[in-house]
Amino acid sequence: MEISEYNKPSFLDGVKACVPTILGYLGIGFAMGVVGKGIGLSVFQIFLMSLIVYAGSAQFIICGMLAIQAPISSIIVTVFFINLRHFLMSLSVAPYFQKATLLENIGIGSLLTDESYGVLTTYTRQDRPISVPWMNGLNLLAYAVWVVSTVLGGIFGRFISSPESLGLDFALVAMFLGLFLFQMEAELKRGVKKTITVLVSVCFSLYVLMIWTTPEFAVIGATLIGATFGGLMNDE
Repeated sequence: MEISEYNKPSFLDGVKACVPTILGYLGIGFAMGVVGKGIGLSVFQIFLMSLIVYAGSAQFIICGMLAIQAPISSIIVTVFFINLRHFLMSLSVAPYFQKATLLENIGIGSLLTDESYGVLTTYTRQDRPISVPWMNGLNLLAYAVWVVSTVLGGIFGRFISSPESLGLDFALVAMFLGLFLFQMEAELKRGVKKTITVLVSVCFSLYVLMIWTTPEFAVIGATLIGATFGGLMNDE
């Protein structure tokens, strides 16, 4: 979608677009800090992990594997497969930033998360304008909130014996549910048959693949199958 310089969304617009996801970042980030502190990591180590790894599910896995003293090599391989889905997300995002420079694309891809990807795809499905500054605003606020929330979890987590009692374990699920419902609303307006077909194919393939493979491969496989169904229906 071509956007004139006059209506191109700004960095601040991207920051505003990120605001609805902040509660999810705060909740799950705080819980991550609590878990990190619980296995003996210092607040500075939690900060570095969030700054460098920047992946909620991967950081929880790292903490769990550190707790059982797993070899570093196995941690690296496990985290690689867990985050392999980001390769697929980056591929689907790339066409929207074809005119961006290599460095701009690297910046966008490096900070792309499930949540920022969800916001981005919601905007594109609704034919709302996006731009490189807008994407940077979205990504950088999410990055900052995640790092700060994990550090706060490391600092104050020792005073909370049960994060689940505050609903922190459900914050990420609630955020994803909200993004999913927004996307479903936009997709249903485009075509009910296609939306339902893709959704059923993803759910069914995920269920089957979970029986025969690991959850990480199941997610990637179900994503590819759903994208294939969607692509085939576009060609009809």
